[in-house]
Amino acid sequence: MNYLIQNIYSLLMAFLENLCGFQCFAQLVAGCVLLNFVWGCWNLVYIYWLGKFPDFHKYGKWSVVTGGTDGIGLAFVNKLAALGQNVVIISRNPEKVKNVATGVAKEYNVETRCIAVDFGRSDIYQNIAKDLEGLDVGTLVNNVGTGFEPLTFLEFADQPQMVEKVIAVNAESLAKMTQIILPQMVEKRRGIVINMGSAGGIYPTPFVSMYSATKMFVDCFSKCMHSEYSDKGIISMSIMPFTVSTKMTHNPSTNLIVLTPENYVSSALKTIGRCRRSYGCLSHAIQGKVIEALPDFLVSWFVYNMFSTKRQHELKFRESASKTQ
Repeated sequence: MNYLIQNIYSLLMAFLENLCGFQCFAQLVAGCVLLNFVWGCWNLVYIYWLGKFPDFHKYGKWSVVTGGTDGIGLAFVNKLAALGQNVVIISRNPEKVKNVATGVAKEYNVETRCIAVDFGRSDIYQNIAKDLEGLDVGTLVNNVGTGFEPLTFLEFADQPQMVEKVIAVNAESLAKMTQIILPQMVEKRRGIVINMGSAGGIYPTPFVSMYSATKMFVDCFSKCMHSEYSDKGIISMSIMPFTVSTKMTHNPSTNLIVLTPENYVSSALKTIGRCRRSYGCLSHAIQGKVIEALPDFLVSWFVYNMFSTKRQHELKFRESASKTQ
């Protein structure tokens, strides 16, 4: 490691001296670049390698997970229950959410409650608040999400109520659920709020414009909540995954970069309290740091071409599906 750092420093020095001819200035710039590199490496180790599960019981006996019957949401439910948390599972399908709650309670010997609501509607939150009354909620996982369909904006918006639905599910639900649960966390001066974003919310992503924009809201809102409430003992953070093998991503094969929901969530929970924005796991963090370091025009070109191809596949799939009906 020392040999690598010395080589990087020497190369930077030679380049900067040739570029400007001022040795002191070259040393200063090289030192700053090197310091930033070392600090970035340490951050990766601190957040994604040295982390451990928080003591969730310290924050409250109950965890609330929205969109908790599939994919990453279900993985959150199972992992929190495995760590001894009672869990409230909120999702749209009444039968499915009841089955998940019953199975989790039996497998992990914890209490569960289920709430069946459609987060695409705005008139559900009064009933949710009533159902959560009296529970010592220490952890809120705002996971529910929708709208990941690679189409141009007008192609997407031409579907009935889709613009309203994506805003309601991806953005409004986040604010409303936080509004319901945050007051009791502030009163007892402890709590964890996890907001599930997406790598598509790190930079503008064409062909999933509504999804990308609402996931940017998730990241921004989380950082604001951290600034406003960290001094009151509240941990607020966004988790911004790249590809995880779920139904939403069409279940791609897993590898070092594409994780299962279970492995991803297990890693992500260990980053709680160590950063305001987490990529969830080391391989996703490296992808994120690379993208952050690249010029905007290069990222934009790459993302445009990647999602343009995804759009073509989506249109072919829809055409094929319409013919079989």
